[in-house]
Amino acid sequence: MAVPKRRVSHTRAAKRRTHYKIKLARPVKDSDGTYKMPHHVNPTTGEYK
Repeated sequence: MAVPKRRVSHTRAAKRRTHYKIKLARPVKDSDGTYKMPHHVNPTTGEYK
């Protein structure tokens, strides 16, 4: 059975976790030229897609 020999240090665990980042949502240009957030209704035209 595979059992860890010793506990993983805080530094080693933090190094592994550095790649788990949250990406911020970027506004996209809509068909009428205005910017809106993805998966949201366009406030000027009222259309979704």
